[in-house]
Amino acid sequence: MSEASLPASRADEQAEVQRRLEDDIIFGRFAPGSRLVEDTLMARYGASRHYIRQALVQLERTGVVRREKNVGATVCSYSAQEVQQIYAVREMLTRQAALMIPLPAPPELIARLKEIQADYCRNADAGNLRGIHETNDLFHLTLFSGCGNPYLVRTLHDYMGYTLPMRAKNLADHAGLQLSRRQHDIMIELLQGTDSWALAQLCVDHMQYSKADYLARTAGTAASGRLAIAD
Repeated sequence: MSEASLPASRADEQAEVQRRLEDDIIFGRFAPGSRLVEDTLMARYGASRHYIRQALVQLERTGVVRREKNVGATVCSYSAQEVQQIYAVREMLTRQAALMIPLPAPPELIARLKEIQADYCRNADAGNLRGIHETNDLFHLTLFSGCGNPYLVRTLHDYMGYTLPMRAKNLADHAGLQLSRRQHDIMIELLQGTDSWALAQLCVDHMQYSKADYLARTAGTAASGRLAIAD
């Protein structure tokens, strides 16, 4: 039975299991590479095996979970080279989408982004990680919708999903969050001007904090592993 055909209460329950598992992954409670054992997840969330498996399938589609035959499900982890490659594609897509937005942007787009930014700041002040994540992604997808190419926006959305395990942990980082808020405000200002190149460069620069942080954490984990082997 598809999620669309489930009774509302069962669909809500299934969505809640998926949300809780996604939160545990993207906010770092399950480290990259961790095995996701169905029995453990059933006990953790008080959910049936069916709901757990459905959640794993959905999160595999978004790039957060990897499932392999005879191995099971694990939290996606990326090498430094893979991170560089994924971000290289996302940066190219981001720059192109930003350059395609006609400036000055339509007033209705500016108004909508200001609304989302206000919600983003409220969630940040409240420390609501899920709310920060959702309003952050909504801000960027709304901004890039101004490029007028839904296929480009869809591809950007996919790559935002690929980088989610790399960037979501920074939502709890005070310095990174403050930088993100300031850059969102500047993006809105630039959308009201005529400098497309400045907007595009800021959109690319906006991704660098989380990318650098993930690469540093990856390097630190690798170094710890080498020390353990040496010991």
